[in-house]
Amino acid sequence: MGLPQTALIVDDEDHVRLYVKLMLQQLGVDTIYEATNGQQALTAYADHRPDVVLMDVNMPVLDGIEALEHISKMDPEAIVIMLTSLATRETVETSAAKGAVQFIRKDVPRAAMAKVLQETFDECFE
Repeated sequence: MGLPQTALIVDDEDHVRLYVKLMLQQLGVDTIYEATNGQQALTAYADHRPDVVLMDVNMPVLDGIEALEHISKMDPEAIVIMLTSLATRETVETSAAKGAVQFIRKDVPRAAMAKVLQETFDECFE
């Protein structure tokens, strides 16, 4: 069972960051960093080099797609999972093209999100 040791959660909504943080802790992730926008995500990624990033698409200052692009340039091996409430085919395809390994809707049931996260971790952290 694969598992990252460190994670960065990027979302402009406090309750979403808390929700994802609690889920990651239940899965066994040790250290979790947080950022509230894409610009903070770039700084946090550069400072901490987390094993995985879980990032919202729609955020102020710098959106998740732009931040994903910068992180992928900074570290082509970065593991980034995009989270969003509004998933269009174009957003999913753009995220994948820019380096996202997974795309999860925030409104899926908790058990389904945890399952997708664990499956993604198993694939990425063998």
